[in-house]
Amino acid sequence: MTYHCLVLILALSCQPAGEEMPLDTRIKPDRITILAKPEPVATRQIPFPPCHRIATDPANMAIPEEEAVLFRQAMRRGVNWLLEHQDANGGWGGGATAKPTTQPDGWASPAAAAITGLGLKAVAQSGAPTASLEPAISRLERATRGDFGFENDPLSNYIMAAVASGLASLDDPAYQETIEAGVELLRKNQWDGQEGLFIEQDWYGGAGYGNRGRPDLSNTQMMLDALHDAGVSSNDETFQRAVVFLSRCQNRQASNSADWCGNDGGFVYTAANGGESLASEVAGHGRHGNENLNGTARSLRSYGSMTYAGYKSMLYAGLQSDDPRVSAAMDWLRDNWSTTENPGLGQQGFFYYVYTMSRALYASGLNDITETNGERHDWRLELGQALIARQSKDGSWVNPASRWLEGRKDLATIYAVLALEEILKPTPHAMVSTPTQQGIK
Repeated sequence: MTYHCLVLILALSCQPAGEEMPLDTRIKPDRITILAKPEPVATRQIPFPPCHRIATDPANMAIPEEEAVLFRQAMRRGVNWLLEHQDANGGWGGGATAKPTTQPDGWASPAAAAITGLGLKAVAQSGAPTASLEPAISRLERATRGDFGFENDPLSNYIMAAVASGLASLDDPAYQETIEAGVELLRKNQWDGQEGLFIEQDWYGGAGYGNRGRPDLSNTQMMLDALHDAGVSSNDETFQRAVVFLSRCQNRQASNSADWCGNDGGFVYTAANGGESLASEVAGHGRHGNENLNGTARSLRSYGSMTYAGYKSMLYAGLQSDDPRVSAAMDWLRDNWSTTENPGLGQQGFFYYVYTMSRALYASGLNDITETNGERHDWRLELGQALIARQSKDGSWVNPASRWLEGRKDLATIYAVLALEEILKPTPHAMVSTPTQQGIK
């Protein structure tokens, strides 16, 4: 399907001004909770623009050259491993399937296109020759022509986000139409007034599995990552609607009226359907936090990967560091600092965690994180050293905790390389001298 056809379809599906849409039949009204409107954003800032290459000038880096050399070597070994292990279709993730949380047991979705999109980004950002990327680009071009069928796949939000981010990393105008088409599909995938929702409903502003399942923070951050990578302005309504959902995934009672909400400033998996947290599940309280509580009040547990996801997404939407929601999230991250585990989940999702962490801290513009006890951490040095310690002799990475496909060398290696690249990128302050933002509007 061409870009122009996609735009026409989307234009025809737009809600007429002033007309209230009926609730989408895919949404069960009894699963939606009515919550107070989140607090407005008092002041906003233009986030740092996307950066798609590691630094070439040591003067623009925030780490000593000796460590930068070690981190680049580790990154290149990982990139070489990826280039040597492309699957028969030219990408990565061949044969990989994932079960979305909204699907019944026994159902799985192909994940190769999403893994290939992320792999393309990992290789491109390293500065590898374009010729080495041609098989992966060809794989994604075949997917966007429809032979993969991702538009109707429950993983379509993940896939389209990864494809858009991967192609954006090429910095090649030849792919601009495909990127723009992907951005429009992601906008369509956001739960909002087009599905008959209004701002007080807890699904509003989030993205889920192919717009067929309830929204969650993981899908939402992937959508916002892709929009940011594509240069979409933080003023875009998609970002601003997402702030509503993000605020409701945060354990902060001043901006979240859900009955499960605690007050530690961290984030959970989703605010929808009464709230869910994988950290509550790991702790033995069930994903909804209502098991084995001995009559105590329900409070869903915050955890590392989702707190970095929420923090980063708020920055991409233009919230300032002194916004109470942003500063509360940073307080949680200071209190739960770790480069050795995904706080709240242990080793589960560790590589997804470090990739999300590295993007979030790069977006923050901070060089150091200081715990509440005063201990200071140079996040680039500590994270880079932690990743080198886990790298296999062949240049790859793998997670013994295999949940979410991290038992696959290709995906774990992609996440690790992407995290190293965030460490090696020029400091955001070196990239911009004036607050400008270009790209898709």
